[in-house]
Amino acid sequence: MKKLIILLMVAGLLLLAGCSSTGNTTSIDSIGETAFTVYKSQQCGCCVGYIGYLDSNGIDFKVNAVPDVSPMKDKYMIPENMRSCHTTVAGKYFIEGHVPLEAINKMMQEKPDIDGIALPGMPSGAAGMPGMKNGKFKIYSIKNGQPELFMEI
Repeated sequence: MKKLIILLMVAGLLLLAGCSSTGNTTSIDSIGETAFTVYKSQQCGCCVGYIGYLDSNGIDFKVNAVPDVSPMKDKYMIPENMRSCHTTVAGKYFIEGHVPLEAINKMMQEKPDIDGIALPGMPSGAAGMPGMKNGKFKIYSIKNGQPELFMEI
């Protein structure tokens, strides 16, 4: 029932926001049985869009709404300029912000020696974000708090 309520909320928000997707048709085979946990602030509305994106792509996840997401970001040493509104944990990796499945799949397939990946800010047209995509998304890998370009989509 809880998942149904979330889905209905997401659908409503996406319709109101005119949300677009990244046009991603990437398979989620590489994610396998990895469960995702989305840590989001209790007030965040755009996180609902990302949660809907994960759900519509068949990702197994749970949501942990917390008063402050900063401790999770501090735990993973996510630099201030790479932080977004929510942090997702998938296996041993974190996923910061509205990262498309294409980048998540690449990380899960290649299993690089990193702590996670981030799409800084909340770019228009990103996974779960309204608006049109303007240019390429720059996704960064982060290891011990040090970002490096992971891929562009």
